[in-house]
Amino acid sequence: MGLDINRRALLAAGMAVGGVAFAPKLRAAQAGEVPIFGPNPGQALLSRNENPYGPAPSALHAIAETASKGCYYADKGVARLTAMIAERHGVAPAQVVIGSGSTEILSAIALAWGKEGAILCPGLFWDTTVNYGERQGASSIRVPLAPDMGIDLPAMAARLGEDVSIVQLCNPNNPTGMLIDNAKLRTFAGQVKAAGKTLLVDEAYNELADMPEANSLVDLVRAGDDVIVCRTFSKIYGMAGMRVGYAITSEANAARIRGYLMSFGGNVSGLAGAIASYNDEAFLNASLASIREGRSMIMDAVQKAGCSALPSQTNFVYVEVPDADALQQAMAERNISIRGAYGEWTRYSRVSTGKIEDVARYAAALPEVMDVLRS
Repeated sequence: MGLDINRRALLAAGMAVGGVAFAPKLRAAQAGEVPIFGPNPGQALLSRNENPYGPAPSALHAIAETASKGCYYADKGVARLTAMIAERHGVAPAQVVIGSGSTEILSAIALAWGKEGAILCPGLFWDTTVNYGERQGASSIRVPLAPDMGIDLPAMAARLGEDVSIVQLCNPNNPTGMLIDNAKLRTFAGQVKAAGKTLLVDEAYNELADMPEANSLVDLVRAGDDVIVCRTFSKIYGMAGMRVGYAITSEANAARIRGYLMSFGGNVSGLAGAIASYNDEAFLNASLASIREGRSMIMDAVQKAGCSALPSQTNFVYVEVPDADALQQAMAERNISIRGAYGEWTRYSRVSTGKIEDVARYAAALPEVMDVLRS
């Protein structure tokens, strides 16, 4: 017997003939309710390194235009974005890996290279994916930061033993916000190459730094070095929740990474937004300007509060304070969300740029809060 579905049954199920949906919409949050996405009511969300000025209008238009195509797998979108990235950076499409955010790619690398030896990394950086690899059996060698809180490249070079399979850096670094001196980084890259190891650089915040191209190691990939560069659409493009990231490396490394990816083919909306906004210079310039304005406001507030901060080339600032957790709690009482302490670094507090009006709330509150905490 055939399946008999009439118009009334379709409507009862929330559908209509012709593909028009009648499913309930996500309504706006009512007073007192916590929204499904984004900050809570009245909250200044400055804890997550998001760019609330994205996605770009070009991305939003593409997302809306392609939403009805969400019933189809997104492999052609992956191919289109791959080709665009390859063209911009002067590499072959086979050298580009698209993932569900750079997180998926970094996790895949931790699994693949973690099978062959230890992951050599700084003592403080965005180590979530290394932690993931360790839970799956990988090991790491963590080198303490230099006295100025920068990554200690000479100390890391001294640890390039046979037990190391890959060296992982974040540049600019998270949570410190500091950019590695390019000449020193390239000297270190040469030492990693001489030791026969793979160098992985997470460049999630590269587009936010001064002279991003000069401070990237993509040119070493083009030169044939054993280097992996990871980027993301989560930061300057303002698409953190849409999960699109990529790696640029050799064809052999790219094939190896793909073998450890856990998702299949990407998602239509994220890819549509990424493709539409990848070359949207107007949005990217405006986005960078708002981030720099927010960063300047934070630095001014730090000075007024009698504190100091590390030099930042990102959309966050690492502020030296007496007690990061106490400052986090005091700000939370004002509905301002910032990060607490990272492990042993209890005297450093990370605050993201966020919306300008939210940064202004932080800037106004910081001197007052610091007076209370010091009393």
